[in-house]
Amino acid sequence: MKKLHTFSLADRAEAGLLKELLEREGVTCLIRNEQLFAALGEIPFLECFPELWVVDDEVWPRARLLLDNWFKSDEETVPWTCSSCGEILEGQFGACWKCGQERDA
Repeated sequence: MKKLHTFSLADRAEAGLLKELLEREGVTCLIRNEQLFAALGEIPFLECFPELWVVDDEVWPRARLLLDNWFKSDEETVPWTCSSCGEILEGQFGACWKCGQERDA
């Protein structure tokens, strides 16, 4: 087993989402320390953070690549301008809210 990523306590839901994403891609993984937030104060807070682990060391590089692509796509929310009406939109939108024009590739 190899650790893939450590999440903050606030990102516990994201840990579950990424575990599910990896499992859909055939990567067996588990989340450790998922419920340790309840022991916060009793044990060091760094040991309470949820960790995503890959069970099979041989698929770790593939899992790392999938995870890196997830975080990279999360950062690619650059605003864009609608070619039809000129409205400036946030990067996560695929179509203009004002006129319905789809985002250019």
